[in-house]
Amino acid sequence: MLLKNKNAVVTGCNRGIGNKILEIFSSNGANVFACARNINNDFKSYLDNLKKKFKNEIVPIEFDLNYQDQVKEAANKILASNKPIDILVNNAATIHTGLFQMTSVKKLKEIFETDFFSQTMLTQYILKSMIKNKCGSILYISSNSALDGNEGRSAYSSAKAAIIAQSKSLSREVGIHNIRVNAIAPGLTDTDMMRKNTTKEIINNVILTTSLKRVAAPEEIANAALLLSSDLSSYITGQVIRVDGGM
Repeated sequence: MLLKNKNAVVTGCNRGIGNKILEIFSSNGANVFACARNINNDFKSYLDNLKKKFKNEIVPIEFDLNYQDQVKEAANKILASNKPIDILVNNAATIHTGLFQMTSVKKLKEIFETDFFSQTMLTQYILKSMIKNKCGSILYISSNSALDGNEGRSAYSSAKAAIIAQSKSLSREVGIHNIRVNAIAPGLTDTDMMRKNTTKEIINNVILTTSLKRVAAPEEIANAALLLSSDLSSYITGQVIRVDGGM
């Protein structure tokens, strides 16, 4: 098990890529602070079943990245556990589709609040534990859109590009503490977010022009997160790994 006895914080655990990261980390022995915007009874039952299956500890943490006071409260709750945090995966995100001229500054600020500013704040808090313990892996889930740009995604692409820039700068600052910082740039991935925000025409066009001729399964992105969070990548930092099937 690649993450045996490691303690991980993962955001956006209730669906999509984050959900698969939670499952794969659990199956590899990690204890997980499973962060989600809404924690209902179905999600709690799901977490209980995971714990029984993998014999690990999973602590649900509820907060909304749109509200910095909730981010602070959640981070303090995690740190109050006094468990050394080995891994942070900034996965949760929101998306906006709209042409540049039709994207208001208000909407741009909303996207950056969730996809950049609140993640920055959470990372600053969790870093305290990592610096104290002289080890850690921080992983940002960005997007190939941050690298290539996608029509109608100026707000989303900009926010996702910002976290790539932050990951590179942060990796240089915290390497001295034995903390690694990397980013994953997924291509189209079969999630609710993709299906709700990407037309079938665009999906089909991407499949035609992608080397592997398909979209990713969420667990394929999660497997890359497992690699970058484990000691198998102990000399990898400041990198952006494209997991996009050859887009």
